[in-house]
Amino acid sequence: MQITTTFRHMESSEPLKTYAQEKIEKVQRYIDEPIAVQVFLTVEKIRHIAEITITARGITIKASEETNDMYAAIDAVTDKIERQLRRYKERIKEHKPGNENTARRIKKTVLAAESVEPRQEPVIIKSNTFSIKPMSVDEAVMQMDLLHKDFLVFTDSTTEDINVIYRRKDGNYGLIEPQQG
Repeated sequence: MQITTTFRHMESSEPLKTYAQEKIEKVQRYIDEPIAVQVFLTVEKIRHIAEITITARGITIKASEETNDMYAAIDAVTDKIERQLRRYKERIKEHKPGNENTARRIKKTVLAAESVEPRQEPVIIKSNTFSIKPMSVDEAVMQMDLLHKDFLVFTDSTTEDINVIYRRKDGNYGLIEPQQG
């Protein structure tokens, strides 16, 4: 496991870094793959914010907590990550595993920002590239929930077509599938 700790608006603290690493290592039992962890510890006036992003093969989990004590923020965010990973593992056990040997595909997402000045023509604000594995619709819903996103573009493991799953305003999910012909 590779852990990167970043301190924002505060002095680098070895005890805080060690404490965060110890808490994250307890969460590692839920993921048996090589993982990369990014920890961001931020102080803004009296708010102490701990953010953790865990990236493993096929999944990305993010969580953030803020309190008035950095150690409490680290505890809260690792508890949140642990709950998400436990829920993920339970859902994986309920579903059949996907074909792990299938070649990964690349997807790009275009995100819009509200802070951009209005123009005559739309502008791409940010572009991300992700490696993805083919997954079932249920796995895509689970991944979308773990990432706290409103939509997810994925490759269906049975048809190998690119699909879009999205969260509807009524709380249900919608699926956009390509139609041949």
